[in-house]
Amino acid sequence: MMLRRLAQFLPALVIPTLVSAHGYVQQVTIDGTVYKGNNLNVATPAASIIRLVSTNSPVKGADNPFLNCGQDAQFASLSGNANPGSQLEILWVGGTDGSSNWPHNTGPLMHYMTKCDGSCSTYNSTNSEWFKISELGLEADGTTWYQANLNSRAPANVTIPSTLAPGNYLLRSEIISLQLAMTAGGAEFYPACIQLQIGGSQTQGPTSSEECLFPGCYTDDEAGILTPNIYNPPIQYTFPGPPVASFVDAGSSSTAPSSTGPASGSSTGTASTFVNGPSSTIIASSTPSPTATGQCMLSGRSTSENVVKRDSRNKRTHKRRLVRAH
Repeated sequence: MMLRRLAQFLPALVIPTLVSAHGYVQQVTIDGTVYKGNNLNVATPAASIIRLVSTNSPVKGADNPFLNCGQDAQFASLSGNANPGSQLEILWVGGTDGSSNWPHNTGPLMHYMTKCDGSCSTYNSTNSEWFKISELGLEADGTTWYQANLNSRAPANVTIPSTLAPGNYLLRSEIISLQLAMTAGGAEFYPACIQLQIGGSQTQGPTSSEECLFPGCYTDDEAGILTPNIYNPPIQYTFPGPPVASFVDAGSSSTAPSSTGPASGSSTGTASTFVNGPSSTIIASSTPSPTATGQCMLSGRSTSENVVKRDSRNKRTHKRRLVRAH
């Protein structure tokens, strides 16, 4: 009788747990200016710089087209103002309404960028070529992942490269959760795209060999995605995808998540400005805020999109072009 009653209650206990065991990006802070995102399943999303996804569930499979910006990611109507050297704090939360903390603690945090062809608000990134600007894996103890800091509502921190040429860019924040990655196809991908307008007068960018497509950057059986020994210390982890682009200042874009408490609307030394909705005034500080301590030492669609095909002969061997019918 006891077992029968327990079985009756299990669905009610398990389903909420599964729903809250995933997450999404709820907020982005740029040099102290806070840009709010939308909770999931809202009837009328507010204007934002964060492309809204349809679910908090992970993208599964390295060849999944939603690996680009997340499941059913929609264009955002705003772009956040930033400059070379700007400090970004990206708040990952659990559940669907932002009331839960990020639930996972095993796997890397990585950030990529790609330049929009025109306005990011109408830019289809399906065929975009992305370059990596940061990667965070294990902390100095060799067993704790920087991702675990997000469990206490700390943000994922990333710095815009100090020599990046101006323009409209997408920033792709990605968490790869590896708790089921002992077998091929088990890795859980959480990508999120943030629309930015980069100012300044710098001139640098990636080389062709440092870029890749999403999907196309990863395979399900490569090191860093398939991790059969992830729970067998000492952990030897290899970041998947291309290396951090060579023009990125050494270490300037790989700052660890702050573990001192929940993400707030401010960074040390800068005023906090909240931005949400089309009537808000967007103010971006021209003075970067200090970086966090504990740096990692591991090393919809547009019908008018014009895609410039580059010579693929110099691409890394892991890069794959996908041909789709539009």
